[in-house]
Amino acid sequence: MAQPVAVAGPAPGWAVTGRALRFVLGALSLVGGLTWILLNLHVATAALDAAIGTVLAAGGLVLLMPHRIRLPRLVTAVVMTGSALGGTAAGLIVEKSRRCCEFAYVSERGWPFQWIHRGGFADDPETAFRLARSAGWSIDVVSLAVDLLVWSYAGLLLVVIAVVIGRRRTGSSRA
Repeated sequence: MAQPVAVAGPAPGWAVTGRALRFVLGALSLVGGLTWILLNLHVATAALDAAIGTVLAAGGLVLLMPHRIRLPRLVTAVVMTGSALGGTAAGLIVEKSRRCCEFAYVSERGWPFQWIHRGGFADDPETAFRLARSAGWSIDVVSLAVDLLVWSYAGLLLVVIAVVIGRRRTGSSRA
């Protein structure tokens, strides 16, 4: 007796929307990462900018080619979230402060992008420094979002590397 064959029906609406969003985010990340590399080759932080562009481009490629590598969804989500939050929080250790112009003092935190700032302006440098230290921090939401994205893509790439190494050890040909 012949066994019935299961025929796949149309995908639910959320799956189609998810695929479309993954495609758009992947394409924007790939193009944005490559553009970032090209536009920042001549700056003082070229090595850092090349690393950021590479992470964005590689993350975009992973998002664009889910058929080439199957990632465990839950593990990938946990690692990306942990990497985004952990990397962004650890980046707060890096502080860059500077005096500028006619007695302005600005202090910034975050790495690779400075996303939290405070500063002070006064008639003399000591007062500007004191005002900056007593000022509240302000958050640059766009820089924070890009920082979270870069760190989450770094986590995504770690999962990809772990999956590829694991599959090579088990002898599976499908990466």
